[in-house]
Amino acid sequence: SCPPYSREQPIFTTRAHVFQIDPSTKKNWVPASKQAVTVSYFYDSTRNSYRIISVDGAKVIINSTITPNMTFTKTSQKFGQWADSRANTVFGLGFSSEQQLTKFAEKFQEVKEAAKLARDRSQEKIETSSNHSQESGRETPSSTRASSVNGTDDEKASHGGPTDAHLKSENDKLKIALAQSSSNVKKWETELQTLRESNARLTSALQESAASIEHWKKQFLACKEENEELRNKIEELEEQCNEINKEKERNAQLSRRLQELETELQDKELELEELRKQGEIIPQLMSECESVSQKLQAAEKKNKDLEEKVVTLRTEVEESKHRQTNLKTELKNFLDVLDGKIDELHDFRQGLSKLGVDN
Repeated sequence: SCPPYSREQPIFTTRAHVFQIDPSTKKNWVPASKQAVTVSYFYDSTRNSYRIISVDGAKVIINSTITPNMTFTKTSQKFGQWADSRANTVFGLGFSSEQQLTKFAEKFQEVKEAAKLARDRSQEKIETSSNHSQESGRETPSSTRASSVNGTDDEKASHGGPTDAHLKSENDKLKIALAQSSSNVKKWETELQTLRESNARLTSALQESAASIEHWKKQFLACKEENEELRNKIEELEEQCNEINKEKERNAQLSRRLQELETELQDKELELEELRKQGEIIPQLMSECESVSQKLQAAEKKNKDLEEKVVTLRTEVEESKHRQTNLKTELKNFLDVLDGKIDELHDFRQGLSKLGVDN
């Protein structure tokens, strides 16, 4: 029930994207993992062999025993491959950096040389054991049978002692390997559980990220709508500002017009003041006229005594009356014109006052 790599020890571990050659075309690469997975070199001390193993979840995607005739080839700065005749496929690894590819290639060469040394040693052992068997075969069967028949129990025990010790040492090694394999199984189970928990956390984080993206999309749309509303408001305010500027220009024109009217009003007031001064002379004229009338009456009294001068005095009186009448008429016309001017100035002043209040 234990995985094939439970009795082995990892000697080098890295992460890469795993590919296998397409068995139908033998040209295209088929991804064996959806993402970068752990790829490790393992050493089996019991078999004295080296393997490259990679696990994706519960699936073993690489289980390649390294032999001396294998070759790891770098096909690019971050990709390498090797052929496995036993698995009848070609494995490809894609690394995240050129440095990781270089380390993996160097380790492949080291393991390949170690596998070659192990094969040479095993061949030497086989040759040595065959030589020993040939030498034992040259011994006479009679002597062998005699020793086996005539030998005592102590001799048998002495001959069997080294074998039992060897078996015991092998048993101890197997126990140690079994304990190591158990610890490796626990370690891989722990790592697998950690990977599952990490995968669950990443899935949860991905879901949260997707929800966050949707939330920010809604926020972006809301901000976009708010931006459009603000732009519309800015355009309305700009139009209002233009109207205000136009109104300011109209107010400035009205202010200039008001100043002109005030200047005209001052001029009219000066004219009115002159007319008033001229109007003050009229009582003097009236008084002079009365004095003339009094003189005329005195002259009439005097002329009563002078009959010869009656005609002349009457003529003078008539002329004086005619002049007085003309003077009164002219004075009345002047007063009428003055009253009209005063009324016009009064109306003009009220219009200016009303215009100032409206502004």
